Amino acid sequence: MKLISFVIPCYRSEHTLPGVIEEIDTKMSEYNRFTYEVILVNDCSPDGTLATIRSLCSERPEGNGVRKGISFARNFGQHSALMAGLRASTGDYVVCLDDDGQTPANEVDRLIDRLEEGYDAVYAKYEHKKHSIFRNMGSKVNELMTRVMLDKPASLYVSSYFAVRRFVVEDMIRYENSYPYVIGLVLRATKNITNVVVNHREREEGHSGYTLKKLLGLWFNGFTAFSVKPLRIATMIGCLSAGLGFLYGVYTIIKRLVNPNVPMGFSSLMAALVFFGGMIMIMLGLIGEYVGRIYISMNNSPQYVIRERMNMGEEKQ
Repeated sequence: MKLISFVIPCYRSEHTLPGVIEEIDTKMSEYNRFTYEVILVNDCSPDGTLATIRSLCSERPEGNGVRKGISFARNFGQHSALMAGLRASTGDYVVCLDDDGQTPANEVDRLIDRLEEGYDAVYAKYEHKKHSIFRNMGSKVNELMTRVMLDKPASLYVSSYFAVRRFVVEDMIRYENSYPYVIGLVLRATKNITNVVVNHREREEGHSGYTLKKLLGLWFNGFTAFSVKPLRIATMIGCLSAGLGFLYGVYTIIKRLVNPNVPMGFSSLMAALVFFGGMIMIMLGLIGEYVGRIYISMNNSPQYVIRERMNMGEEKQ
């Protein structure tokens, strides 16, 4: 009998998490072709999420389920929490979903059935998303970024609710650098990916933990860790700027030769200097970002630090 691992990053979910776990237990008792385990990763949540995870891990779920808990020493972000959960998973199939109840655990069979058909990864697709305007806008930017920078097929929709085969997980957890980006790791491992339509629910309480700063950091991680296209774009912009500067210089010389009385303006000179100086600073800053990330990775800066592990029926310190 195959094993399904559910990986759930947890942050500010002390009230919603029990409902998600109950839904998983209920669904898997009906979908009894598989055994399952649930891995809860506390991303140093400031509320009572850790206590909730401890309580859930001390209970013995009905049927053939197992629960594991992991708690970080500080907040490392959703993708680092996913990486920790993936490394702790042992399932033939691994399902990642949210802790707020918006991703329907009772529709996991739709994802698993598509894996059973032969796909390597399956992403949930929502016909009507219940996110805020800010999150929806962020999702659209993320969609554009992954398509342009990571060569994601335009027809593929990516979300936080997805299922992958074991060999994909094994390839993903080989990545040990400081800036994990799960979507990039999946796209790096396989192109045999599909979508399945599921419902998307209203958020039961609270609000998304993604601020503008966190979203920008996530996007930056994605294209600097898995793509050299920004450097190539910077090179093209530099070439274009140099070409424009050369043409403007030729135009200035010709204009002076045709009409010697034309004054050579200080303002136009300064405008050109500021424009090209700005372009140079952008290129240097982008190169510096890549070099900085190489330096941090060489220093073995961790993806996450685990403070505590919890298993069903016992607690470990």
